[in-house]
Formats: sequence, structure tokens, C-alpha cells
Amino acid sequence: MRFRTLDQLDARGKRVLLRADLNVPVKDGRITDLTRIERVCPTIRELSDKGGRVIVCSHFGRPKGKPVPEMSLRPVAEALEKLLGRSVRFAGSLAAARDMSASLADGEVLLLENTRYDPREEKNDPSMARELAALADVYVDDAFSSAHRAHASTEGVARLLPAYAGRLMQAELEALDKVLGHPAHPLAAVIGGAKVSTKLPMLGNLVGRVDVLVLGGAMANTFLAAQGNAVGKSMQEPDTYGAARDLLARARQVGCRVILPQDVVVAAKLAPDVPRQAVEVDAVPADAIILDLGPRSVDGLLGEIRDWRTMVWNGPLGAFEIPPFDAASKALARAVADATQAGHLISVAGGGDTDSLLNRAGVADRFSYVSTAGGAFLEWLEGRTLPGVAALEY
Repeated sequence: MRFRTLDQLDARGKRVLLRADLNVPVKDGRITDLTRIERVCPTIRELSDKGGRVIVCSHFGRPKGKPVPEMSLRPVAEALEKLLGRSVRFAGSLAAARDMSASLADGEVLLLENTRYDPREEKNDPSMARELAALADVYVDDAFSSAHRAHASTEGVARLLPAYAGRLMQAELEALDKVLGHPAHPLAAVIGGAKVSTKLPMLGNLVGRVDVLVLGGAMANTFLAAQGNAVGKSMQEPDTYGAARDLLARARQVGCRVILPQDVVVAAKLAPDVPRQAVEVDAVPADAIILDLGPRSVDGLLGEIRDWRTMVWNGPLGAFEIPPFDAASKALARAVADATQAGHLISVAGGGDTDSLLNRAGVADRFSYVSTAGGAFLEWLEGRTLPGVAALEY
């Protein structure tokens, strides 16, 4: 795909409408995680330092088209001001923003109130898109995490102004292109998590694109059961046996090698310090629960990494929230990180549980790229067109 970046934008003297994702977690009126604000700061600083008049907009929570005091972006303006080390003005409405944006000086920053306070935002109402466009000369999107939504501030206004990708959006798109756009082969996908049913569209897209598909987590139980293995009391989805068998058949047809567990770690219940054992997949006790990959499966995966050149990862391989059932996931994470740092592998990961896992393993900063985009990342893995991204193409 082709999109403009800040390298093509002369921002001096221009009013720049910047779509960010400032939807940060808040508890008792305090922001508990500044990550999303921190990640957009480089784009804001660059535009401001180049003399742009930066007008930042974002959604926050789900106010359903009306003002909800607990979902105001005013506290975020204060946090943004501290992180940027420069003044951030705040506009409580689009009406106020019209006058404030017109009076901005070069380098100044203005934050708009929650775009979802307006019922037209989520409807992608052209009238709201026009009002947003009237505030600025150019549009910059730095919110890949909202790119799967065709809203007025993500898609509508991008069709009305010269549109550019911010540095965070650029990094995300370039990383994703290295995986499914123009990857180095062999290309592997590691997909885990709980349910096959929620990931069938993703698996269907990946099986036609990757050379190796590794299946783990509770969703692998369904594939094992669909092949005739007894999985005890493990989580599984009998309703998707047919879909699982169809996917495996299609993989064989297109030459995609699917790797399922050979052995698994089982226990009577999911709890710390519970007695556990490793068994072959055809020898799971009737009263046991599969909670992680077994040592033979882990060793096999670590050996596979030596052949991979690109990999994408979504979903843990076991019940990683409770040690020691995080062992397989952490072992793979560290091996992938080592291969990445050695220059042998391009590694991209994403999804809430995957992000959490990599942080727990202490290797998130050693992957090529870790996406925090959530739903947008998953829809991209499904092969969907993301409206906010499509609007940047030229």
C-alpha cells in the first residue's frame, strides 16, 4: 500500500488535525497506564517542533453520543501536557474548537473533547467530518488501534483533507507489511488463545498465506479432539470440529504445514502449585485438563525457529496467567526474542494477552514490533480492509 508520512508534510504554519488513541485506563479518576499517550507523543512533538499547529482528537470509552463526565478527555490533556513538557490547550466542544484552532500559534497544541460525545462520530456522519475538516489544513492519523472503525474522525475526515500517517501508524503499517505484505520466507504464524470459533476468520486467512501455522492454547484442544484424541475435561468446542477438519484439509491442499501439540501438561484443575504431569496427546486422562504444551512440543518449536525468517504471534500457548502453565509461552517468547536480536528473524506480535505475556517474559522490547492495537490488529490478521488505513492510501 502507498501512504504519505510526516516526511512528506511541511507542517509549518499549518493546522494539523491529529487523530490519536488516548483511550487510556482510568480508575478512581486517575490514569493507570500512560502507554497510549506516551506512544503518540513523538508524532505530536515532531509536528509541533516543525511549526505545526496541532489539534489532537480522540475517543474515550463508550459515552454513546452524549457527554459523560467520567469519560472527558480533560484529565488526559493534563497528562499529555506533562509528558510533552509543553502547554496543551483544551476545547470542550467542536464549537469552541473552531475559535481556538483559528487562534493557534505555530507549535501550539490543542486537545479536543471526546469525539464520541457527538452521536455523529460513530455513524461516520459527513456533517461531523466536515466540521472536523474545517478545523485544519491537513489530517494525520496516528491511531491504528481505531483504524478498523469507519468513524467521522478516522475515515470521514481523512477523505476531506490531505491525509498522512503519523509515526506510530507508520511503524505499525510497515511492521505488518513485513509479515503479510512482503514477508521473508519461511513465514510462520503462532496462534493460541481459548476459542477456535472466534479465530476461524483469522485462521482461514493465514492458512493461505503462511508456510507454517502453529496452533496452541485451549483452541488446539478442539483440533486434537476433531482428530479423534480424547482431551479429558479440557476446554474445547465440539461444534467447530467440522471447521477444524476443513481447515486442516485446506492447509494440506495449499502446502501450509500445521503444527499441533505432540504432548501436553495436564492437571486436575487450573491452580498454582497443583500436581501436574506431561502426557502424549493420545493419553490425556479422562479427569484431567490440558493447561500447557509439553516439553517435547516446546523443544520441537524451539527447533523450528531456526528455520523461520518471519513470524507473527497472537495468543498464548497455555494458561499463562497462572504459573507454571506459562512455561511454554515464555520459552517460545525468549527464543523468538533471541532470534530477533541475532538478526535471524522478523517478529511481530499483538493482542492483549500476547502483549501481557511478552511483558511478563521481559522480552517485549526485543521483538521487531509489538502491536497494542487490539481489535484492529486482529482484523488485519483476518485479512479485512481497515477503513482508517484505506483512507490514507493514494
